[in-house]
Amino acid sequence: MTVPALSVPPLDLMSELLLGMRLRGIQYRRIEVTPPFGLSFGDVAQRAHLHVVVSGTAFLRGTEGTVYDLPAGTAVFLPHGGKHQLLSAVDLPCRDIASFAGEPVCEALCDITDCGGRPGCPDNTVIVSSCMEFDLGGMQRLVRLMPEAMIAGTLPERHPEVTAILKAMESEVSGKRVGFAGILTRLADILSAIIVRGWVECGCDSASGLVDALRDPRLAGAIAALHREPGRSWTLADLAAETGSSRSVFAERFHAVTGQTPLRYAAELRMRLAVQWISRENVPIDTVADRLGYASQAAFSRAFKRVTGHPPGTARTAQNYTANLQLAGMMPQS
Repeated sequence: MTVPALSVPPLDLMSELLLGMRLRGIQYRRIEVTPPFGLSFGDVAQRAHLHVVVSGTAFLRGTEGTVYDLPAGTAVFLPHGGKHQLLSAVDLPCRDIASFAGEPVCEALCDITDCGGRPGCPDNTVIVSSCMEFDLGGMQRLVRLMPEAMIAGTLPERHPEVTAILKAMESEVSGKRVGFAGILTRLADILSAIIVRGWVECGCDSASGLVDALRDPRLAGAIAALHREPGRSWTLADLAAETGSSRSVFAERFHAVTGQTPLRYAAELRMRLAVQWISRENVPIDTVADRLGYASQAAFSRAFKRVTGHPPGTARTAQNYTANLQLAGMMPQS
């Protein structure tokens, strides 16, 4: 990640964005393999992945076929998940990681060793891999703007804590001390969050639309206010006052940058938060309605269906996380 010469979201808005971030590891693996090897991941849709090459080297082949070099000490976060491979050479066949027999270390972590009876050999490649649920709460649309692979790269140069975390992960993997599995999983979650923050600080790779709005000081204040108080009964005049602009100038600028009206943005934000609270936190629907400033559960239900096309109970009964992500991040335009 190199820092482009452009503005980044204001600090208070970045804080609002990151406060909504949720990372929950589903499965963690410690993988030790001897070259040549080819490992295939990503059969579960809408699961983010983090891979840390602790020792040895590997290549990542992404969903779109792009190949990334991953030397030892490199971490890569794939926010969209999808099918991808880790290989010792780019022309090798791959085997699905789920087909390997793993030794459970704890409920969340398993140890996969495929090194011809030579564990600990310096020629082996050791990888810590995690599959996780990843959402940004009210900023879920930002995930769709993220690149296929977010490699820490130069991030440690600006954030020494990344190097410390990577060294701590290597130490935990190598030492296997009491409780190492729990520490390892928490370090993986923290590292993923730091990589996402680094992407935001680097200007979001010049992504347009919502990111342009986050960078625009004339709009960022209004967006930050919406995220701080999603349940307030916002008017166009209220939001324009946050930017020091007239209603017409603010509305025109907001629509030009984001492609939607300020009040439509506010409505979608409320419903993305509603999906998160209902599906992930099991908050009662009437409580969600109250949090978001609706006079009654019926009024909230009408607004939810108007924005998402579904009743709010859908978020509770969705069979999988993918459905909830679609509900939270892929709102139909009215």
